[in-house]
Amino acid sequence: MRNILLIKTSSLGDVVHNLPVVGDIRARFPDARIDWVVEEAYCGIVGMHPGVHRAIPVALRRWRGNVLKPAHWREFARFRQALSGMRYDCVIDTQGLIKSALLAQAASGTRHGYAGASAREPLAAKFYDVVHVVARDLHAVMRNRRLAALALGYELRAALDYGIAAPAGPVAPGPYCVLLHATSRAGKLWPEPSWERLGTELARRGYALMLPWGNAAERARSERIARAVPAAVVPPALDIPGMAGLLAGAHAVVGVDTGLTHLAAALGRPVVALYCDTRPGLTGVYASQGARVRNLGDMDLVPEVAEVLTGLDQVAGGAA
Repeated sequence: MRNILLIKTSSLGDVVHNLPVVGDIRARFPDARIDWVVEEAYCGIVGMHPGVHRAIPVALRRWRGNVLKPAHWREFARFRQALSGMRYDCVIDTQGLIKSALLAQAASGTRHGYAGASAREPLAAKFYDVVHVVARDLHAVMRNRRLAALALGYELRAALDYGIAAPAGPVAPGPYCVLLHATSRAGKLWPEPSWERLGTELARRGYALMLPWGNAAERARSERIARAVPAAVVPPALDIPGMAGLLAGAHAVVGVDTGLTHLAAALGRPVVALYCDTRPGLTGVYASQGARVRNLGDMDLVPEVAEVLTGLDQVAGGAA
């Protein structure tokens, strides 16, 4: 049995993009034990994949806030202890950052990563035992899959499969759409009046609207949109598994450039993704051939409501 360690810590979208690697490895090595180092906030996503033996949490984002705090050093010691005693046949860092390469150093085994010209941070290549050239103009999902195939010496033949199933979501009285309006940067936001017009039309078609949120500002935005849209619901705060359940039960999902939009696609839902200040070519919503997803917009090209409705008709059909 091969022991394999994957390192992809964050962000949520990046973690989702790495999920197909697990299926690829299992297609070639069915008995492999696969562990995965991931930020503590995203352990729930990794844990949804039945092919992952153990999700090993790190808290780099939290530790970075106060590197001198004794509690953080104790947590890092526990992380190292979680890796101790296991000799991995292959350690694969698909993140390509200095921080992830340093995490790979804590593991025992041959460390593989991107060559300098392929890595997001070229200096990371100095910390690997074996480096691989992977074209940078590929989508992030394919870059991850190619790197793992090169590290383990197999041809990439398996069909794309995210491999996750969500826990049961809320019991809704009828079909609903999830509107993911929140994202990490203001430039990625779709205008609130556009959400209101979209939501009003979807309500007219017979759908309830779910407007999840993650912090106080996002909750306030959800509530503003809900006040203008019939049949709109602002749910309580949800953790990652709860969000996955909500997304998995949706008739369709419309979302901006955020990890939850990628998660909806990974769960097989019809998705229209909106790009207002980023390019979808390399990191857009990505699914297998024939899957029901659409990426709309680009840098300084904000999608119109009519485009979104047409996209929804294409991926999810018309009225409820």
